[in-house]
Amino acid sequence: MRATLNIPDELIDEVQRLSGQKSKTGAIVAVMEEYVRRRKMEDLLALRGKIAIEYDWEKAEAAELKAAEERESYGVK
Repeated sequence: MRATLNIPDELIDEVQRLSGQKSKTGAIVAVMEEYVRRRKMEDLLALRGKIAIEYDWEKAEAAELKAAEERESYGVK
């Protein structure tokens, strides 16, 4: 998508320098992706303590190993 933006040159230069991007577009895209990633992380962290997950990984692993053994006994891999 094309857009016309009024962004201070000093800010773009600093973003390019910090991100290691050679182009202005690359720098802006990198910063926007980082912003989205951080917001998603913050949203997930905000859920800490609000969701109860009871997952018995040992039981799941045992079931997975048993299923693999059964497949092997049938000659299926």
